[in-house]
Amino acid sequence: MAEELPVYSKSQLALRNGQDKPQIWVAYHGYIYDVGASRLWKNGMHYEHWAGQDLTEELQKAPHSASVFSKFQIIGKLKDQ
Repeated sequence: MAEELPVYSKSQLALRNGQDKPQIWVAYHGYIYDVGASRLWKNGMHYEHWAGQDLTEELQKAPHSASVFSKFQIIGKLKDQ
């Protein structure tokens, strides 16, 4: 039986920005990814993108595809607001 993913609110996600707590998380299409292991997300920032938020809309214009998230562990789901 598959384990249910925990659900986090946007305010809980916002705390995982690499500044307020050591975790560096981002949301994309309803899932929350732990990007802390990536040197590209050091200090919670990747180019003009900040961790701790839903990047679904912002990444529509990114120079890479959504497959970049396959490298990272899904640690939860973003609560519908």
